[in-house]
Formats: sequence, structure tokens, C-alpha cells
Amino acid sequence: MTEQKIQIEDESIQGETGPTVKKLKEFDPNAPVALITGTSSGFGMLTAITLAKQGYRVVATMRDLSRNAELAILAEQADISDRLQYIRLDVTDANSVQEAVQTVLQNNGRIDMLVNNAGFALGGFIEEVSMDDWRRQMETNFFGLVAVTRAVLPVMREQKQGLIINLSSVSGLSGFPGYAPYAASKFAVEGFTESLRHEMSSFGVRIVIVEPGAYRTPIWNKGLGEIHRSNHSPYKDKLDAVLRYSQHAGETAPDPQEVADLIARIARMRAPRLRYALGKGSRLLIIGKLLLPWKWLEWIIARGLR
Repeated sequence: MTEQKIQIEDESIQGETGPTVKKLKEFDPNAPVALITGTSSGFGMLTAITLAKQGYRVVATMRDLSRNAELAILAEQADISDRLQYIRLDVTDANSVQEAVQTVLQNNGRIDMLVNNAGFALGGFIEEVSMDDWRRQMETNFFGLVAVTRAVLPVMREQKQGLIINLSSVSGLSGFPGYAPYAASKFAVEGFTESLRHEMSSFGVRIVIVEPGAYRTPIWNKGLGEIHRSNHSPYKDKLDAVLRYSQHAGETAPDPQEVADLIARIARMRAPRLRYALGKGSRLLIIGKLLLPWKWLEWIIARGLR
């Protein structure tokens, strides 16, 4: 990346929620450009602020620009409003994707980093999730990610440098009852990202997957709110257990700023590895899948939902 172009003062300041960051003496108009999808809340919003503090020109995209108020307030409080640009981007609309990328290039002339964050969690037991909902989940979480990536790849390939970070999930490592659509979409992101890393290795484009566990973000409330429940369902008791577990996980989860800080650290790495798992239970799950027989892992998950 073009870190050498960022002018930095000698002293550091301590961020309220993150590691020590450098205060910029003067924002460089030639600073590297980061395009982030889904910045109206959660990881996307926090990543936009964190990267802007790190010296990036951040293009914060969202489907509905009227939802940028919280991000704009955070940027103003951090005195980095001039480093953020707001662009409408609906990852499920091909024209919107192309128009957004062209606007970024017209305004900045380059794209150094793409963070594919846009997504949502759809819950419900497989038999009771409609095919329309299955398609809606995949259109946003997977096909939308593919569409934005494809639009940015020619730019980075011509630049002979770039970084793409795909937000996966612990659900991309192991499927859980009641969240099959979400898990399927994140498993797809995992396979896509592995292939993409192979394909881009000779073009100087770095490809990374970030796999958060449970964090305190709105995705939990949205996901739980969209689960279709019926008192006559044969899955009612199991679904109630999933909902209790998910609610507890969301309430006790760590600060999502950890994910934004990790993304900022990856942005500074010359040769990041493929996968970065973090958050409650993520590493234990990875180790468990590698070392434990499937029946043991199945029993552990079932026990946790009692």
C-alpha cells in the first residue's frame, strides 16, 4: 500500500476503543483508497472510522444513504469527516455495483482496498425457510460479494497491487442448527476466497478472510427478528433453544471494535495469511473441527443448545 504518502506527527494519541493510532498532521489527497460495503452499522461502520484514522480515504457505501447519520457523527467526533465519502451501493443490483465503482474511480482514480462486509443473517430450520428467503440470503451474502469483487479486480490487477478482505464468519467454518442459510452463504464465501487468492497471487493483489465469532452487532437482532416461528412447528422446541442461545451470545459477545482493529492491522501487513479467526469460541471451534471426531463435535453443539 502507499503508506509512505501519509504524513504523520511524532506523537501518538490513544484511541478510546482501539490500539494507539497516529494523528495525521495533514490529510494527504493521495492517500490510499478503501472501499467498504455495508457501512451503516456494525463492523462496516467501525472499520470505516478505523481506516480513516489510519490515513485512508474511505468510500463508505450502503444501500440506503439516509442511514449514514451515525457514521457521519462518529467521523465528525473523530475529526475525520473529510476522509469519508458516501456512495450508494446495493450489492444485489448489478447496475448499482458498476456505477458505484465507476464513481469511486472518478473521484479518487484508484482503489487500494476492498472490504466486503455487506450481509445479514437469516435464521430458521431448513424445512421452514422459504426458497425466496434462501435466494435472498445468497444474493446478498455471496453473489453480492462476488459482484463487487469482480468489479474491483480489473482495477487492482492493472494497479498491480491491492487488498481484498472478505468478511466471513464462524458460521463459515461450522454449520449450526437454525442458521443453515447464513452458514451456507458463508461457506460459499470461504471457497470463493480460497480460489480468488490463488488467482490473484501473481498480480500483487492480497486476499484475506476474516472470520468473526459472536460480536455485539445489529446482525444478531436482525437475524433473530427474521426467524419465522410457529407454535405448531415440529421444530419449535429446538428453535426456542437456538433463539435462547443466540440471544445470550449476542448479549455477552465482545466489542466489535476488535474486528475493525484487526482489519486495520491486516491493511498494514505486507504478506497477510489467508484466514484470521477471532472472537468468542472461534479458535476453539477450528481446533475442534480439526482434532475431534464429528460425533463429539455434534454432541458438544447439541449440549450447548439444551
